[in-house]
Amino acid sequence: MKTVLNLIGIIAVALGILGIFLPLLPTTPFLLLASACFARGSTRLHNWLRTNPVFGKYLRDYEDGRGLPVRGKVVILLLMWGSLGYSMAKTGKPLLIAMLALIGTGVTVFLLRYVPTMRSRSSE
Repeated sequence: MKTVLNLIGIIAVALGILGIFLPLLPTTPFLLLASACFARGSTRLHNWLRTNPVFGKYLRDYEDGRGLPVRGKVVILLLMWGSLGYSMAKTGKPLLIAMLALIGTGVTVFLLRYVPTMRSRSSE
Protein backbone atom coordinates (compact mmCIF):
# COMPACT_ATOMS: atom_id res chain seq x y z
CA MET A 1 0.00 0.00 0.00
CA LYS A 2 2.86 2.39 0.79
CA THR A 3 4.25 1.89 -2.71
CA VAL A 4 0.88 2.85 -4.24
CA LEU A 5 0.65 5.94 -2.02
CA ASN A 6 4.18 7.00 -2.95
CA LEU A 7 3.47 6.48 -6.66
CA ILE A 8 0.30 8.58 -6.43
CA GLY A 9 2.30 11.20 -4.53
CA ILE A 10 5.02 11.34 -7.18
CA ILE A 11 2.43 11.69 -9.96
CA ALA A 12 0.68 14.42 -7.96
CA VAL A 13 3.96 16.33 -7.51
CA ALA A 14 4.61 16.09 -11.27
CA LEU A 15 1.11 17.39 -12.03
CA GLY A 16 1.52 20.14 -9.44
CA ILE A 17 4.77 21.28 -11.04
CA LEU A 18 3.09 21.27 -14.47
CA GLY A 19 0.31 23.35 -12.92
CA ILE A 20 2.82 26.13 -12.25
CA PHE A 21 3.20 26.55 -16.00
CA LEU A 22 -0.19 25.44 -17.37
CA PRO A 23 -2.99 27.89 -16.59
CA LEU A 24 -5.89 25.47 -15.98
CA LEU A 25 -3.97 22.76 -14.12
CA PRO A 26 -4.16 23.47 -10.39
CA THR A 27 -0.93 23.29 -8.40
CA THR A 28 -2.05 23.42 -4.78
CA PRO A 29 -4.55 20.51 -4.76
CA PHE A 30 -1.96 18.20 -6.34
CA LEU A 31 0.69 19.21 -3.82
CA LEU A 32 -1.75 18.67 -0.95
CA LEU A 33 -2.62 15.23 -2.37
CA ALA A 34 1.09 14.42 -2.69
CA SER A 35 1.71 15.51 0.88
CA ALA A 36 -1.17 13.38 2.19
CA CYS A 37 0.11 10.35 0.27
CA PHE A 38 3.71 10.86 1.38
CA ALA A 39 2.65 11.36 5.01
CA ARG A 40 1.23 7.83 4.94
CA GLY A 41 3.74 6.28 2.55
CA SER A 42 7.20 7.76 3.10
CA THR A 43 8.51 10.00 5.85
CA ARG A 44 11.51 10.86 3.68
CA LEU A 45 9.38 12.02 0.70
CA HIS A 46 6.99 13.90 2.98
CA ASN A 47 9.91 15.72 4.59
CA TRP A 48 11.38 16.50 1.15
CA LEU A 49 8.06 18.02 0.04
CA ARG A 50 7.62 20.07 3.22
CA THR A 51 11.18 21.43 3.05
CA ASN A 52 11.15 22.16 -0.68
CA PRO A 53 12.50 25.70 -1.22
CA VAL A 54 9.83 26.57 -3.81
CA PHE A 55 6.56 25.52 -2.16
CA GLY A 56 7.52 23.95 1.18
CA LYS A 57 6.76 27.02 3.32
CA TYR A 58 3.21 27.37 1.97
CA LEU A 59 2.60 23.65 2.32
CA ARG A 60 3.86 23.63 5.93
CA ASP A 61 1.76 26.67 6.81
CA TYR A 62 -1.35 25.06 5.34
CA GLU A 63 -0.77 21.63 6.90
CA ASP A 64 0.07 23.11 10.29
CA GLY A 65 -3.22 25.05 10.29
CA ARG A 66 -1.72 28.53 9.86
CA GLY A 67 -3.32 28.92 6.43
CA LEU A 68 -2.16 31.16 3.61
CA PRO A 69 -1.06 34.80 3.69
CA VAL A 70 -3.44 37.41 2.27
CA ARG A 71 -0.99 38.14 -0.55
CA GLY A 72 -0.88 34.44 -1.47
CA LYS A 73 -4.66 34.23 -1.66
CA VAL A 74 -4.83 37.36 -3.81
CA VAL A 75 -2.18 36.03 -6.20
CA ILE A 76 -3.92 32.64 -6.43
CA LEU A 77 -7.28 34.23 -7.18
CA LEU A 78 -5.90 36.72 -9.72
CA LEU A 79 -3.97 34.07 -11.63
CA MET A 80 -6.82 31.57 -11.49
CA TRP A 81 -9.51 34.00 -12.64
CA GLY A 82 -7.19 35.49 -15.24
CA SER A 83 -6.57 32.10 -16.82
CA LEU A 84 -10.22 31.08 -16.46
CA GLY A 85 -11.37 34.35 -18.03
CA TYR A 86 -8.98 33.91 -20.94
CA SER A 87 -10.17 30.33 -21.45
CA MET A 88 -13.83 31.37 -21.27
CA ALA A 89 -13.28 34.14 -23.82
CA LYS A 90 -11.43 31.82 -26.21
CA THR A 91 -13.84 28.88 -26.07
CA GLY A 92 -17.12 30.65 -26.78
CA LYS A 93 -19.03 27.49 -25.81
CA PRO A 94 -21.69 28.26 -23.19
CA LEU A 95 -21.53 24.86 -21.48
CA LEU A 96 -17.75 25.01 -21.13
CA ILE A 97 -17.92 28.62 -19.94
CA ALA A 98 -20.48 27.64 -17.29
CA MET A 99 -18.34 24.69 -16.18
CA LEU A 100 -15.22 26.85 -15.86
CA ALA A 101 -17.15 29.53 -13.96
CA LEU A 102 -18.54 26.89 -11.59
CA ILE A 103 -15.09 25.41 -10.92
CA GLY A 104 -13.63 28.88 -10.37
CA THR A 105 -16.45 29.81 -8.01
CA GLY A 106 -16.00 26.59 -6.04
CA VAL A 107 -12.26 27.13 -5.64
CA THR A 108 -12.81 30.78 -4.67
CA VAL A 109 -15.40 29.90 -2.02
CA PHE A 110 -13.17 27.15 -0.62
CA LEU A 111 -10.12 29.42 -0.51
CA LEU A 112 -11.91 32.37 1.09
CA ARG A 113 -14.17 30.47 3.46
CA TYR A 114 -12.30 27.33 4.53
CA VAL A 115 -8.59 28.11 4.23
CA PRO A 116 -7.37 30.22 7.18
CA THR A 117 -5.79 33.57 6.37
CA MET A 118 -2.47 34.39 8.00
CA ARG A 119 -2.33 37.99 9.16
CA SER A 120 1.45 38.04 9.60
CA ARG A 121 4.21 35.69 8.51
CA SER A 122 6.20 34.00 11.23
CA SER A 123 9.93 33.78 10.56
CA GLU A 124 11.50 30.36 10.13
